[in-house]
Parts: sequence; C-alpha cells; structure tokens
Amino acid sequence: MHALIVVSHPDRESFTHSVAAHLGEGVVLSGPGNSFEIADLAAEGFDPRYTEADIAYYLKQTQPPTDVAAEQARIDRADALVLVYPVYWWSMPGLMKGWIDRVFANGWAYDDDFKTRVVKKLQRLPIHLVAIGGADLRTYARHGYFGAMRTQIDHGIFDYCGAPVVTSELLLPSETGDMSPNLDTARTIGSNLFRASQRDQAA
Repeated sequence: MHALIVVSHPDRESFTHSVAAHLGEGVVLSGPGNSFEIADLAAEGFDPRYTEADIAYYLKQTQPPTDVAAEQARIDRADALVLVYPVYWWSMPGLMKGWIDRVFANGWAYDDDFKTRVVKKLQRLPIHLVAIGGADLRTYARHGYFGAMRTQIDHGIFDYCGAPVVTSELLLPSETGDMSPNLDTARTIGSNLFRASQRDQAA
C-alpha cells in the first residue's frame, strides 16, 4: 500500500521534515510492499494562489489547471494521505492551505451542482494529520486551540469531502523543550497507517 506524505516547510532540515521522514520509515517497516512518497510543496514550488483558472474549474467550465491535475493524480494513486505541517497562527501554513484550496476542488473532492445537495467523493481516502506546535499543551487546552483546529481542518475540510480523518495528532515539546520523542511517535503513526487494512485483507 502507498502513502502520500505532504509537507509544508521551506527548510528541508526542519523538524517538520524529520517528522515526515520518520513517518515514512514507519510505513516502509510496517509490511512488505508498503511505500511512501513525500510531496514537498515548498521545494516543488507549488503555487498556492487561487486564480481565475481555478474559479473556472470550480464552476465546471474548464478542465483543472495542469498542476492541480498532477496533484489530484498522485492523491488518486495513494491509499492514504498524510499532512505534516508546523502550526502557524493556530492553523496550517498558507502554502498547504492553498494546496487544499486548489486541489480539493469541486468535481473531484466533492460534487456541488449548485442546485441540490453536495456529494462527498473522497470516502475511500484515509486522512492522517500531524501538526507540530511550539506551545505547551496547557496553552492549547486553555484557549481551545486544538479543538478549533480540528473543527476547521478535520471537519471543515475533510468531512466536507467525505474523507475519514483517522489520525489527528498534535506534536508538542516536552516540559524540557525536547521534541525528539515525537520522532518515535511519527514512526509509530507510519507503522500503523495500513495495519487495519492489512488485518482486513488477512481475515
């Protein structure tokens, strides 16, 4: 089985990229034939700007822009989608949000004919969200930040498309500020990515 791991961070030496790499290691070690691809949005130069071409595609007046079609194709090849990102202003970075804005489009992620109900089209795609924060857990809990993130991302984006959010993890520094234990957590998330599906196949 194959996982697409999407990363949004401009520094390839960042902790965000380390988390993605460890998560990928867990995928590979979890079973023969399991694989992953890392989509590094910053390094690949994905354009997050929503343009007139994207509006025309949303209105079903044209085919998707070439870069959007390429992203949709690699999601279609994946058995799971993993987003790994630092928390910016209590949400995901603008680059990743722009990627979602453009790629999770009408007609592909959901179907809105502007007359009847919206049809959710991504029920087959398990979603795994791994956010990396710099504040401590008390800060997130005291202000309800993590709950707000889950509302706007887990529910507001992926539930709208029908894609089940299997993992919604927030990796935070320990009391000493050490982030390294989170790399083990990332590897565990990767190793569990396809475990339920493999059990079903073996049954």
